[in-house]
Amino acid sequence: MKISLLQVNTVVGDLAGNADRIAAGVREASRHRPDLIVAPELSLTGCSPRDLLLQAGFITRSLAVLDDLAAGLADAPPVLVGFAEPNRAGTGRPLFNAAALLREGEVRGTFRKDPISGIFDEGRYFEPPAESPRSFRLGERTVGVSIGEEIRWSGEVPDVIVNLSASPFAAGRQRLREETLSGLAKEYGAAIVSANLVGGNDDLVFDGRSTVFSADGTLVARGAAFAEEIVTVDLARPVPQAAAPDDQGPESEIWRALVLGTRDYVRKCGFTSVHLGISGGIDSSLVAAVAARALGPENVLGVLLPSPHTSAESIEDARRLAANLGIRVQQIPIAPMMEAFDGALAGVFSGLPRDITEENLQARIRATVLMALANKFGSMLLSTGNKSEVAVGYSTLYGDAAGGLSVIADVPKGMVYRIARWLNAKQPVIPERVLEKPPSAELRPGQTDQEILPPYDLLDAVLHRYVDCFESPGEIIAAGYPEETVREVAGMVERSEFKRRQAPPGIKVTGRAFSTDWHMPIAARPWWE
Repeated sequence: MKISLLQVNTVVGDLAGNADRIAAGVREASRHRPDLIVAPELSLTGCSPRDLLLQAGFITRSLAVLDDLAAGLADAPPVLVGFAEPNRAGTGRPLFNAAALLREGEVRGTFRKDPISGIFDEGRYFEPPAESPRSFRLGERTVGVSIGEEIRWSGEVPDVIVNLSASPFAAGRQRLREETLSGLAKEYGAAIVSANLVGGNDDLVFDGRSTVFSADGTLVARGAAFAEEIVTVDLARPVPQAAAPDDQGPESEIWRALVLGTRDYVRKCGFTSVHLGISGGIDSSLVAAVAARALGPENVLGVLLPSPHTSAESIEDARRLAANLGIRVQQIPIAPMMEAFDGALAGVFSGLPRDITEENLQARIRATVLMALANKFGSMLLSTGNKSEVAVGYSTLYGDAAGGLSVIADVPKGMVYRIARWLNAKQPVIPERVLEKPPSAELRPGQTDQEILPPYDLLDAVLHRYVDCFESPGEIIAAGYPEETVREVAGMVERSEFKRRQAPPGIKVTGRAFSTDWHMPIAARPWWE
């Protein structure tokens, strides 16, 4: 039995375009004469469609497109396609997360997912099926159908379990996926075939890596990571056939996720070029490198916005970075604008000392200039804040937090350095001085991040426990971390929620991202104080 997996990059809402992508994949896969072709979960609608699913017209249109797709594939082998099926019972949630079996020009059957709570908020849209077929006959074999990451089987086990998946990327998750699927294949004594979505949609990145395991748990095939591919396997040959090489180190994984997520977000939003402020710091350097790889250096503009506090070394480092990457550069000094603001506010601020107000004004002046460039030239502004800064609010609202996409908002500061060094080991692009000098916003003479924040290694460790692992301050302190630091960091996280709500979306690469996985109140007091 031969099965082809369509690892396609779909666009949310582009029903006709997604159908065309699936049909093209089916035609290409048919050259290998498979018995069955499988597209990923919700591949017709794009994933995740979110509240588009609540628009009746969208669902009606999707069903018409599904029928047209089935008719257009009348001569193809049977195809399983993920779609949203209306719940016609009149009670419960409006839809089922389903797979349609396209056969001989028609939809010949549907298979429904039992939704679980997760990043897709499936319980908002999808009803658990009371009863639903779970398998179908294909020649002399029984094919079981599962949807999503939860693959459990009860009763008689089919000859092969086919899984339609839209499993988003998080660093380290692929190893767990493969261990789980291998174990289930051995447990059930059946081959497991999983077709996973690929591509970036909003804050999520789907990494592909579709997999096939034989009944004894052997990895038979793995699709390419972060790229479209068609994977065809012959289950009669339960030996490795097409396992794409895959560097699962965190630096490599996160880098590729950022590149794919940035490319797809920018292009799917209708932009062709981006720009960002480059300061000679590590964060903007890494974002510039991601953008150049994702969109081509000719489509990236690095903007230098020096103030009287900007060091000559920072300007030199920023220009050297731009030259290494081959991106364009524009320098716009902000000293005249700072003087204009000082003059305009001199009366109302008379007798008051200079403080963070003037520092934040610099960040907001830079954001004003950068957004003016976005408006004038139709380019998307990329924000450069990292997860450590986003967590504790070490940013200026309407200043450095401004932009259309916050590329590294889910990358902790320590990982920013690790990825930069990993990248430089392959091809030096980030100046060495950027990696060595103390991080600084350079909003006043001699400023460094560590005047306000704990050392980044300690900060990241506390944040990982508090944000990613759901540990309370008391538990973190009991684990040996300094009490004063833990309480300070936790308080900063809680007080900064209003900033995160107004920040641009970031690309999810960790197990718990603020954009997707974090739902906290703003007007609240820390329960642990």
